Amino acid sequence: MSPAARSLLLSAARRQRRRFSTEAPSSTPQQQLLPKGKRWDAVVIGGGHNGLAAAAYLARAGRSVAVLERRGVIGGAAVSESDLVPGFRFSRCSYLLSLLRPALIQELELERHGLKLLPRSPSSFTPCLDGRYLLLGPDAELNHSEISKFSENDAGAYPRYEEKLEKFCKLMDFVIDSPPPEMRHEYHLSMVDRMKDKVDKSVFWSKLLGIVMQQGQKDMVDFFDLLLSPASKILNNWFEGDVLKATLATDAVIGSMAGVHTPGSGYVLLHHVMGETGGQRGVWAYVEGGMGSVSSAISKAALEAGVEILTNAEVSQISVHHTSGKVQGVVLADGTEVLTSVVLSNATPYRTFVDLVPANVLPDNFLSAIKTADYSSATTKINVAVDRLPQFSCCKDFNPEGGPEHMGTIHIGSESMEEIDLAYREAANGVSSTRPVIEMTIPSVLDKTISPPGQHVINLFVQYTPYKLSEGSWQDSNVRKSFAERCFSLIDEYAPGFSSSVVGYDMLTPPDLEREFGLTGGNIFHGAMGLDSLFLMRPAKGWSDYRTPVKGLYLCGSGAHPGGGVMGAPGRNAASVVLEDLRTK
Repeated sequence: MSPAARSLLLSAARRQRRRFSTEAPSSTPQQQLLPKGKRWDAVVIGGGHNGLAAAAYLARAGRSVAVLERRGVIGGAAVSESDLVPGFRFSRCSYLLSLLRPALIQELELERHGLKLLPRSPSSFTPCLDGRYLLLGPDAELNHSEISKFSENDAGAYPRYEEKLEKFCKLMDFVIDSPPPEMRHEYHLSMVDRMKDKVDKSVFWSKLLGIVMQQGQKDMVDFFDLLLSPASKILNNWFEGDVLKATLATDAVIGSMAGVHTPGSGYVLLHHVMGETGGQRGVWAYVEGGMGSVSSAISKAALEAGVEILTNAEVSQISVHHTSGKVQGVVLADGTEVLTSVVLSNATPYRTFVDLVPANVLPDNFLSAIKTADYSSATTKINVAVDRLPQFSCCKDFNPEGGPEHMGTIHIGSESMEEIDLAYREAANGVSSTRPVIEMTIPSVLDKTISPPGQHVINLFVQYTPYKLSEGSWQDSNVRKSFAERCFSLIDEYAPGFSSSVVGYDMLTPPDLEREFGLTGGNIFHGAMGLDSLFLMRPAKGWSDYRTPVKGLYLCGSGAHPGGGVMGAPGRNAASVVLEDLRTK
């Protein structure tokens, strides 16, 4: 991020707070009509967490901003909903928090706006059918003791592995929090501003080079090895135990149509450990009230700054002047026109450029890059209400209120990387995995606000489920029921009686994620996180800095740098670019 942009964001964050009511329900601002005929400084398409963050920063800088959300509830994929099984509150899509940028939490004062994190310790539990299990977490002594049950060598290597990844994360922090230094020729800029733009980009590369030099040559070789290699290669080089490698490998494939042997999957491994909770790297937390509380806190910061948020307001088209090629506003599905010269889209790149931008506006090569990008998904989310906690056969002592095995992410069907790879290869052939890879979490063990006493909410993040099945369809209720029961039966193998504890469930397959949340292909990251789709290549070569070929149109969602996850960086970074552009007008 350039010094000028950082200054704009910080000065905006320090502005005196405006009095503004935030008494609407926690996830849904009160329905209201936008002032007729008003011209806004900026309009944000989509009330997901990135869109809300961008709006908050722009409003804090004194700009008039409207957020238009298609659904009746804000939050996008970071949402909590209570009407699916009576008495239970589900985080329907995202379900854990770690990647949310510390600067955003501080600048928008999210804790003051109600954000409360519930750290997990232990953070990981892998049960085995042979009666063993592996617990991992922030406690180094626990990790050593648990890993030693499988391998003394691995117990010694694990702290070095964590230390190495933490070094790489420090390198990534600067990149994540900065708009990419795109080198397009911006001819509309004055000579002075063009020179300043070049200086800002030089500053970026100089800072990055300085960070790289601090790493040392060997560390940088290891870093590029991580970026380019399959996760299986990285983990095989570090460890010998199957259970530990499989547990760690799930982070490399989660949310992606990729296997442990896919080149570049090592980066996704890093992507999932680069966050923090309470200053501790790689620690993931539950959010009290569910993930909608993240969006709620950001929306309260936005409302306080003067942002107008409208729900049930689907944008059908972005208006572009037929001769100048500049944004003029947006048109809602009901025909309402909202006037502005700046639009930030929190929708996926495909939805933004293929569905919302009028035909014959975008360059052919850019549009082709967007259409042919990888939006494939193999993820299904099942939100389950149960009347009791699962009792795992491998654990001798069971606490009905919740034991160590219930606190963190429970890895089901992940006892070896070969199991994960087999599940992936089945999906690559259009078949949902016979033995799915399941990440189970039970947030209600720590969060008492989301379920009735004694009952629990269970999140099942399941792979692999192809968007299009080779036989049958996800629209078939029998296919859906059969797959859900397959998942429950697999859990029964590790925790007998789980299926009988299910009170109700909500299931979101890739087509459901696309239809309900606008996630093209059901991809939770707004597009694949391969090396050909990151940094200067996201969402397309030449357009990584949130600007687009349409003057006044910006991307601010996960389809832009640095990618997916509840991190807020795309929204924060995009706002800084917009403020710079408005300043140079």
